[in-house]
Amino acid sequence: MNAGKAELLTATMKAIVQRVTKASVTVGEDQISSIGRGLCILLGISAEDTQKDADYIVRKILNLRVFEDENGRAWSRSVMDKELEVLCVSQFTLQCILKGNKPDFHSALTAELAQPFYNSILEQMRTVYKPELIKDGQFAAYMQVNIQNDGPVTICLESPSGPTDAKQLAKLEKQQQRKEKTRSKGNLESGREKGALRSKAESNASSGAEGDVSSEREP
Repeated sequence: MNAGKAELLTATMKAIVQRVTKASVTVGEDQISSIGRGLCILLGISAEDTQKDADYIVRKILNLRVFEDENGRAWSRSVMDKELEVLCVSQFTLQCILKGNKPDFHSALTAELAQPFYNSILEQMRTVYKPELIKDGQFAAYMQVNIQNDGPVTICLESPSGPTDAKQLAKLEKQQQRKEKTRSKGNLESGREKGALRSKAESNASSGAEGDVSSEREP
């Protein structure tokens, strides 16, 4: 598989989810957004993403069980269960592909398309959850993001990747079938080898036993 096709298969929406005690965004000298306890999200949209990817990421972010319950049991409650805040920041650098040591961002969705898509994701979060608890940074601005990670707890989310066309899907299915045939053949040959070794061992044991008997009969 060439590099171009590999990129098509791996381009996904990415989110870095951090459990925080507080987080804030500053642009210039002005703090434009802040939250207390909750989640800080860095979100990277790829050029291949669709609404299906957004649906997956939003669902996972809001339902991740990274908080304790009322009895202190860890990993039991989501941000919605606890009615905590969410700070979401657009982060196109998550779509970085390294070319040597230089980061390349061509797999990220262009700014003019990413901004309305990103805004729609925020609105989706506000529709599913409480709108006053969803905060964000400033799209395309140079921001200082202050995150006080709680734990630390950091979870990397990616929307499910998949081939972009039927031909690529068919190719992947054939590759998988070849792998399964190779695995089955290997298991069959291994079974035959084990059977041959077992038969040989039994034969040797039988010959040894007969030899012992005959030696005892000799005067």
